[in-house]
Amino acid sequence: MTETQENWTQEVEKHDGITTIRSSGTTRGWNGIHYKLGMSSKNVGSKELSINVATIPPGGVAGAHIHVEFEVMLYIVQGRVRHEFGPGLKNVIENGAGDFIFIEPGIPHEVFNMSDTEPVVAFVARSSADEWDKIIPYDRNSES
Repeated sequence: MTETQENWTQEVEKHDGITTIRSSGTTRGWNGIHYKLGMSSKNVGSKELSINVATIPPGGVAGAHIHVEFEVMLYIVQGRVRHEFGPGLKNVIENGAGDFIFIEPGIPHEVFNMSDTEPVVAFVARSSADEWDKIIPYDRNSES
């Protein structure tokens, strides 16, 4: 999907200090993940936060990356994921529906949907209003 200002704001309702996006069906992709239109500086003018719902398709991978100077908290609504993380992505942890996950700034990680038939759905909150502007790719072989 091509991102335009209209796409970011078309479903936003502003009401004197309360802003609502009602059951957004709009999705967009980034790094192997599909996102429902959430809230960020781009559409609600937030200064320090962004939120949305992420879906990793069956067998999908969110390629290795690093969040620069912002925290991420996730709640797995559906499915199971495997995080490979740390220098060289040598550490592994698995999480499933009902788990909360906190990712500190600067931690390299790659996320794998462990199912070939079911998507992973997660609620994602970031301490960055820019969503993806402070994310950089990571080469797992850079720290072998």
